[in-house]
Amino acid sequence: MAKRFPIVSVARGLALFLGGFTLLNLVGELRHTGFDASLWWIDTRFLPSWLSHGVFLTASAVLLPYGLRPCRGWRCLVMRGLIAVLLGLAATNLVTFHVLAWRGSITAGCPLAFSWLVLGGLILILRATRTNPSLARAGRQTEAAILLLVMVVCSIGSPLAQMCCFGMTDYHRPADTVVILGARVYADGSPSQALADRVRTGCSLYHNGLVRRVILSGGPGDADVHETEGMRRMAIRLGVRPQDILLDEQGLNTQATVDDTCDLFTRYGCRRILVVSHFYHLPRIKLAYQRRGWEVCTVPARESRRLTALPLYMMREVAALWVYCARPLWA
Repeated sequence: MAKRFPIVSVARGLALFLGGFTLLNLVGELRHTGFDASLWWIDTRFLPSWLSHGVFLTASAVLLPYGLRPCRGWRCLVMRGLIAVLLGLAATNLVTFHVLAWRGSITAGCPLAFSWLVLGGLILILRATRTNPSLARAGRQTEAAILLLVMVVCSIGSPLAQMCCFGMTDYHRPADTVVILGARVYADGSPSQALADRVRTGCSLYHNGLVRRVILSGGPGDADVHETEGMRRMAIRLGVRPQDILLDEQGLNTQATVDDTCDLFTRYGCRRILVVSHFYHLPRIKLAYQRRGWEVCTVPARESRRLTALPLYMMREVAALWVYCARPLWA
């Protein structure tokens, strides 16, 4: 049996992933206000909510059927029209990103903006819709394997790309406070390399006059010294005034930190928030705060040297990000 052009199967797998992810967010929004994480592939927050939801509803209604079966006739025309709209939105995101970088409002740590990947994927789908589906087909098992492989690659690759593209971008600006997320403190009370890098980065924002207050969040250390106490000692050594430090001693995990610090924001009248952690952690932090109704600006920790277990941390974060993304569906 002859073989179908690979571009069609790859494009259909990509359409299934994007359509499924978009549908997941639309359904989740009905169950939990603020669930929608569609901005992770196209940011439509500049549009009215009804129009944004309409665009994504149409996208899922068109992309999913195409992923299951190639389009013909008028379905292809509708598909191309939708792709053109999505391409325009992705291009708007891309221009916005590069304008902000050019103005110095953000500092891009990765030369490739995530919107470039979105543009490339949409162009691939658009090109595939122009391929005649009546051409020789691959076997069903082969095609199903390609679709599954593409979806698996997207499920892993998309979070990794977010960590590198979004996570490595520094969005620092004047704010009311900075939240520094904890990491390991050794038995003698000394901070681990990861924690020291985070505290130094957060304290530099304080010394540069960008924030007036520092919030340190963490859980128990290896022995009697709590993570937040180890962070506090280091921050004071770096010149932060003790009265400008707030502690969240119940920051046992990312969600606990988000819940506790949101209460602190309200109590102390904070409106503009910076958050410091390692780049691979920041997409999940951003999502968790967004779900609580807070738009925070993220700052990646300036690493003194690369973490030896970085690949493990990043792969673990892929799973954690998907768990956080879907958690409100069963919460």
